[in-house]
Amino acid sequence: MSDISAIRMQVMWNRLISVVEEQALTLLRTAFSTSVREAGDLSAGVFDPRGQMLAQAVTGTPGHVNTMAEAVLHFMHAIPRDQMFEGDTYVTNDPWLGTGHLHDITMVSPSFLDGELVAFFACTAHVVDVGGRGFGADGKSVYEEGIQIPIMKFAEKGEVNLDLVRMLRANVREPNQVVGDFYSLAACNEVGHRRLVDMMKETGLASLDGLGNFIFSRTRDAMLERIEALPKGSWSNELVTDGYDAPVKLSTTVSVRDDHVEVDFTGSDPMSRWGINCPIIYSKAYACYALKCVVAPDIPNNAASLAFFTVSSPINILNAVRPAPVALRHIFGHMVPDLVLGALSKALPGKILAEGAGALWNIHISARPVAGASGRRAEVLMFNSGGMGARPDLDGLSATAFPSGVHTMPIEATEHTGPIVIWRKELRPDSGGDGEFRGGLGQVIEIEATEGHEFDFSAMFDRVNHPAQGREGGKPGVAGVVKLDDGTKMRPKGWQHVPAGRRLILELPGGGGYGDPARRSVAARANDLSKGYITENDQ
Repeated sequence: MSDISAIRMQVMWNRLISVVEEQALTLLRTAFSTSVREAGDLSAGVFDPRGQMLAQAVTGTPGHVNTMAEAVLHFMHAIPRDQMFEGDTYVTNDPWLGTGHLHDITMVSPSFLDGELVAFFACTAHVVDVGGRGFGADGKSVYEEGIQIPIMKFAEKGEVNLDLVRMLRANVREPNQVVGDFYSLAACNEVGHRRLVDMMKETGLASLDGLGNFIFSRTRDAMLERIEALPKGSWSNELVTDGYDAPVKLSTTVSVRDDHVEVDFTGSDPMSRWGINCPIIYSKAYACYALKCVVAPDIPNNAASLAFFTVSSPINILNAVRPAPVALRHIFGHMVPDLVLGALSKALPGKILAEGAGALWNIHISARPVAGASGRRAEVLMFNSGGMGARPDLDGLSATAFPSGVHTMPIEATEHTGPIVIWRKELRPDSGGDGEFRGGLGQVIEIEATEGHEFDFSAMFDRVNHPAQGREGGKPGVAGVVKLDDGTKMRPKGWQHVPAGRRLILELPGGGGYGDPARRSVAARANDLSKGYITENDQ
């Protein structure tokens, strides 16, 4: 390929990325749920006609992006090519074919140019409710967790399946928000399709074959170079988490071969009877993300880069099979990067960050008027983050969602969705693990129902009994706490009640420290003290 041709291809590659960025922004701007609109819990991407991901939007979580990369192939298998038409949009929330639990909706749309299939656009988003028991760990099977939508057509030739819309409205607690998000997802793919067609007509492309070959060949060469530079061998790691009513052990062995990296979850605990199980499609997504952070963080994430990673597991809590309850699959899915990175730290000492809070401290609040009072009911979802682990040369980031990458929801937007008041949301002093580099701080959040209301909440918390561990001599982060303002301790998982007039207090866990605390500089400690990150009596 000539230099001019290569430059032209690079320009079109960048143009393709701008197409999927606009696709994702459409979803952000039109979504009804705060989890999408405010937190960015979504993904968007473009795929070639063989179902291989060409490009993804920067906005989006690894759990959505990397599962979406596999999900498109499931859609292609379920809907034959001769049943695909211009104006179609397909949908599912199947945990094993989509993103791991029923609350995430995946939509795929074929893109045609002059009657020829040239691409697929896909997107995912977390909706506020899917019926059933609600978003929580208390279900005993996936059948209790909400409405299940098999791979089917949301729209055919531009005509929306109104029977499906009526089914949704009859099965969810917030029908306007949920149905609105379905239309937002469809619009997201439609915008991607229009921008792609504009680009192809402008540049004279009849197909994406040439551009796809350019993208994949460059990615493969770069990935192979990075993997060849890694030490070869196998390293194992274990991580113990809170679980639901008993601790859960996660295990992995990471093997670096000449031309690929393998992750095996053999040794992890069996499936749970509670909704904390994780389908392999989601475990795989976060294992690949952890590997990519270490091996090639600057190389684009597409089908070619993901092909260098293989993930396997016997049936266990990280490879749960139907009909296991999986509503809170994100908890252990978000622990997978710390698990995998712990193994890689043995291969690459001095280069891997300490453990962090890991799983988001999601809370779903079901608010209602107290008996005999007037008011309103509402379903409110909040995403909250603890501290990241310290890095080999920097302190950990505080109240930051690693590995999910979702944004913090503004309290104003959260209060607007239901009758609750967030009295406090601030960094938690002394929660980061000590070390040459300090772990990131957690935060303290205080929530109360408005006057005349009470609420139930679904706790989805971890690192309450098993804090994030430090690395290379760093100290553990401080564990999380769940309690009422009168001191009553609450459970870290499951549906629970907060009476009117009481406040729920969440103290989120901090990240582990990195390196010997004796090597932390006097200036760094003084800076921490002056900013209130530590107290005079601590460290």
